[in-house]
Amino acid sequence: MDKPHKRLLAWQKSMNLVVDIYEITRSFPREEIYGLTSQIRRASISVPSNISEGAAGRSVSQLRNFLNVALGSLNEISTQLEIAYRLGYLDKHKLDAAERQVDECLALTYGLRKSLRER
Repeated sequence: MDKPHKRLLAWQKSMNLVVDIYEITRSFPREEIYGLTSQIRRASISVPSNISEGAAGRSVSQLRNFLNVALGSLNEISTQLEIAYRLGYLDKHKLDAAERQVDECLALTYGLRKSLRER
């Protein structure tokens, strides 16, 4: 049986973001494993997790709440990427590429949330 969240572009793109965040953080210093590496990975995992949980037969109001949590996590990721850049763990090219992905996920998730209000 196909899960309804897997058809959502916001979920699909956020899954790609998780994979890319893991790839980016592999090069972070070992001392960050319980700090920034863990924090940004958990925030990235939170995005598709909340989208899928909200889409799992919940009410529109509940789905909206889960999407709000996902949006919060995306904004956390943006801040954490900036911190990584300022600490020298990330070059400008990787920062910009990751920020574009975050922005795309934000736009899709905001759009999904907005579509719920219009129903």
